[in-house]
Amino acid sequence: MKATGIVRRIDDLGRIVIPKEIRKTMHIREGAQLEIFTDNNGGVIFKKYSPIGELDESVADYAETVAKITGNTVAVVDKDAVIAAAGPWKKEIQHKRISKETEELIELRRQYVYRIGEERKPLCKEVEKAYSGVVNPILLEGDAVGAIIILIPEMGNAPGDADTKVNAAAAQILSKQIET
Repeated sequence: MKATGIVRRIDDLGRIVIPKEIRKTMHIREGAQLEIFTDNNGGVIFKKYSPIGELDESVADYAETVAKITGNTVAVVDKDAVIAAAGPWKKEIQHKRISKETEELIELRRQYVYRIGEERKPLCKEVEKAYSGVVNPILLEGDAVGAIIILIPEMGNAPGDADTKVNAAAAQILSKQIET
């Protein structure tokens, strides 16, 4: 654990304010869900909660299946990072933070498909060659909690109709699986 030097009081309702600097650094937005843990030394640990992260193995299976069907790299992301990946760029993108552009595509809560001539949207800040080709949000009670994304290279064709349909189906199944 890293000490911040910030001390806060708990109010009479048991609430504590997480300082703005920490919320900004950790990308904790209003309404974000946090898991609360305790350690053996009496510490309390807050961790951002990801319903997609709870499905770790099955999420990886979905990514692998869509990658095999489409022949592309596929990423399953929550609103912060790549949770699972499959395909040629798996190692480069696994567990990387998603870009602001990808966050914005997820927040639209509808399918995005890259069309030739449009500006390409990077999946991650650190990986230059991986761009979002098909983005299907994963919804939980109407809220976007992540997405399944088929990546496209820097140069190349736009995703095909079959790719968009397979990705949409996988996103719907993941959404249903998270709800149960």
